[in-house]
Amino acid sequence: MKEKKTEDHPVLFTSFRAGIIALVFLVMGFQLALFVYKAAELRILANRDRPDTVYVCPGPAVSSPSPVSTPSSVSIPSGSFVSSSERTAATSSVTTRRNAVHAPLAERIREEKPRRQVESFRFNPNTVSVEDLQRLGLSPKQAASIDNYRSKGGRFRRKEDFAKSYVVADSVYRRLEAYIDIPLLDINRADSAAFDALPGIGGYFAAKMVAYRRQLGGYSCKEQLMEIYHFDRERFDGLKELICVGEAPAFRLWTLPADSLRLHPHIRSWQTARAIVLYRENNAKEALTLAGLREAGILSEEQAEGLGRCRIEPPR
Repeated sequence: MKEKKTEDHPVLFTSFRAGIIALVFLVMGFQLALFVYKAAELRILANRDRPDTVYVCPGPAVSSPSPVSTPSSVSIPSGSFVSSSERTAATSSVTTRRNAVHAPLAERIREEKPRRQVESFRFNPNTVSVEDLQRLGLSPKQAASIDNYRSKGGRFRRKEDFAKSYVVADSVYRRLEAYIDIPLLDINRADSAAFDALPGIGGYFAAKMVAYRRQLGGYSCKEQLMEIYHFDRERFDGLKELICVGEAPAFRLWTLPADSLRLHPHIRSWQTARAIVLYRENNAKEALTLAGLREAGILSEEQAEGLGRCRIEPPR
């Protein structure tokens, strides 16, 4: 009988060990399932607060000057994704954007969990802090991504640039668009480094923009940038929405001596400067106009046009 009990001990020990291992795996499986559930729940909530996926679907048809005929055999189910070319060929309806339809469990989790409180306030995406980006509705990871982009030299020049950031959802941009405040660059105050940062400029044109401002005595309008050699319309159109013209002294055409007048880029010669002085000395105040100088043959059409873009101090 003692021999039988001795033989049973290894069997009991093996069964006990197997039971412990099974219990450990059961606990680990439960924790894994709980982790997966929580991760899925957080993902559902994240998509609710910051929806990254939207669907393009046909909306109600609208009239247009040249309507697109819709073949009777073509049918686009509501909620399905179609390309722009397919949509143009198939229907003349308005394109709308909406979220996908979610499972009942996902909708229930969305309703039960409180929404993260977000704020809307004016901000410059180039200088706003990571903390304030989170207050605006971005996640810590999204805010850190924008901050990393800026630290590497990235810059948001237009509101649309902020929308193009892959971490900013369409719904977030639509809510914040009216609050984005990117200051325009004052071309009467900017230095060459600031000009260099503008699209399509670079060091060469940055230096030219500063030098030409000095010759003019200050810019009077944005279009004067195109008076710089090789500064064409395409280059101007690429930055005109990013700049403004601050206050600058008016050009004293009717009071400066000839040796100062000749330095202006639209006068240049001593003969023209001297002729202007003689004209203003021998004409009444009412006759001191650019048109009068042009009619007197002192200014060419091109010179009069260039001076016309300048802010000129009225005759005294």
